Amino acid sequence: MRVAIVGAGSWGTALAQSLSTAGCDVRLWARDPDVATALRSSRRHPWALPGIALNADVDVDDELEPALAQAAVVILAVPSHGMRDIAVATKPWLGDAHVVSAAKGFELETGLTMTAVLTDVLAGRPTSVAALSGPNIAIEVARGLPAATVIATVDGHAAETVRDGCNGGSLRFYSSDDVVGVEYAGALKNVVAIAAGVCDGIGAGDNGKAAVITRGLAEIARLGIRAGARGLTFAGLAGLGDCVVTCASPHSRNRGLGEAIGRGMPPADAIAASQMVVEGVNATRAALLLAETHGVDMPIAREIHEILFAGKSVAAALNDLMTRGAGNELRGLDIGEPGAGSRI
Repeated sequence: MRVAIVGAGSWGTALAQSLSTAGCDVRLWARDPDVATALRSSRRHPWALPGIALNADVDVDDELEPALAQAAVVILAVPSHGMRDIAVATKPWLGDAHVVSAAKGFELETGLTMTAVLTDVLAGRPTSVAALSGPNIAIEVARGLPAATVIATVDGHAAETVRDGCNGGSLRFYSSDDVVGVEYAGALKNVVAIAAGVCDGIGAGDNGKAAVITRGLAEIARLGIRAGARGLTFAGLAGLGDCVVTCASPHSRNRGLGEAIGRGMPPADAIAASQMVVEGVNATRAALLLAETHGVDMPIAREIHEILFAGKSVAAALNDLMTRGAGNELRGLDIGEPGAGSRI
């Protein structure tokens, strides 16, 4: 199966490496001609995935038309804020390929998920759209370490094509038809990871970090359920799985940002110091907008927003979380429960 991957950052390049090893015919598009040249000549990425030599059978291009030619699946591995522009750019050459978003985030201006953005841009074309999400640290995937991920789409044929066509290597693909759940889980867990990193930075201990991860997962599940997701999706790869790895891994940019802030670095400086996009920053903004729209209380997301954008101290945020009103642990997590999503 021919797979075109649009975006040669760490995740796009790791996917190219993994899918090539699994037997796919992979073409990788790099926006930056210098990155494309380096990957073609040395098989090494100039700034990402240290120690990884890209498989020789991965074709690398810096022009979209040849990169997308005759692809059965097109994976858009770009930051969420660039998804709309790259969808517009690729539209003329997509043909009837299945189009997959590998980004985990929302379009800040509209609150749309990535598949919703793709559906908007690609309306009228004979293409299906899907989301790819899961506990997938790029460097580990590139190294061929075992991992699992989920492809989410309402198109059953597309789900089978992508899932079965991409399996065979160390990255195992599962499928889901809960697109809202998979995308909300993948995007919002980055907010929880920032909070978990803050716990690491201030030395809150394992108990405190576990509490933040668990309660953070509960509040993003409440929001997802209100938006139409199935609650169990948040206990799957895109929810619990991705949340655990992003909150624990030393490779996690979101956790690392939180840790830097917890250690005393001003949030603006911590964000600026990151060499790559930290999706949780914009996801925090989107989370509060969506929470207001759906009438869901998200105290951890709210406090992270106050730390990042309103100058609130970590100590004050922690105090407000610990002294707020309490309630039933599972309130709002049962789809059939009246008042799902209310304060817990």
